[in-house]
Amino acid sequence: MAAETARRRLRQDSGGLRHACALLPRIALTTGEPAGIGPELALAVASRPLACDLVCLGDRELLAERARALGLAIALRPYTSDSCPHEPGSLRIEHHPLACSSQPGRLDPRNAPYVLGLLERACAGARAGEFAAIVTAPVHKGIINDAGIPFTGHTEFFAERTGSKPVMMLAAGTLRVALATTHLPLRQVSAAITRELLCDTLTILERDLRRWWGLDRPRIGVCGLNPHAGEGGHLGDEEVQVIGPALTTLRARGMAVSGPLPADTIFVPRILSAYDAVLAMYHDQGLPVLKHAGFDSAVNVTLGLPILRTSVDHGTAVELAGSGRADCGSLLAALELAIALAHRRV
Repeated sequence: MAAETARRRLRQDSGGLRHACALLPRIALTTGEPAGIGPELALAVASRPLACDLVCLGDRELLAERARALGLAIALRPYTSDSCPHEPGSLRIEHHPLACSSQPGRLDPRNAPYVLGLLERACAGARAGEFAAIVTAPVHKGIINDAGIPFTGHTEFFAERTGSKPVMMLAAGTLRVALATTHLPLRQVSAAITRELLCDTLTILERDLRRWWGLDRPRIGVCGLNPHAGEGGHLGDEEVQVIGPALTTLRARGMAVSGPLPADTIFVPRILSAYDAVLAMYHDQGLPVLKHAGFDSAVNVTLGLPILRTSVDHGTAVELAGSGRADCGSLLAALELAIALAHRRV
């Protein structure tokens, strides 16, 4: 009788465990540039508790070598299609071999196809529903271009693969900064900012703030392009000719958009508190403020995609690779945000 009761409880517990595993989002983690800090960051976060089924895409031997060199006791296990909750101190690996051996801090363009292959695999898996989200470790744009492969960044890569209009947004706590333009030379920014671009970007930003963050009516502050938001046209006319009219159109559609506002004052805490997000006109207008506010905890989120993707807010830091001094805070924050947003999608 006691044995039968024990077996019944075991069946009940096993059923509950399978149900719990099925509810856990499966997250694909790409390891990025092999000569950078990406592999060791992946190993570092593997030691933490994570409410997901974590699958790391990369070269198994590279990760094993980096773990040995840094004295990290992480058990590397092969990835299978079964649901498996993450266990601190272990990491499920889908092995993708390097094109050539890699040493920390020594960039090699021969491994560029390997790096992009990880992104291709993650994107295909996310589109097929195998992965609930993608979290990306940093890649080195320069070395990929040195290999003769045109590449401007993760954001553009995933947008091209999914046929989407992306919006790049970084978040550090409640501070959220999106970009109207991303990786452009500064002299090309003005021509790139059109009424259509701003309407599309702000529409995507507002929609995804509703969808992912549950905001009923997101309040968005929009930066001007020029100093003092153009001083009424005396310091440039983009605010008068482009930005202002775009915002008028969106307000007529019921969106809570304000601006154009001077970029040197919108981030003052008293003013910033009135907004759920800020749209900056170009990369270095908004991101220095966000990175100063939360460099070790900021997360890069690509909005506008049919898949969910988050990333670290920093580069490959090849000078730190293999030293054990790289901080995994941003990657951990990216994973935790991906998990939270994936749960909201479910």
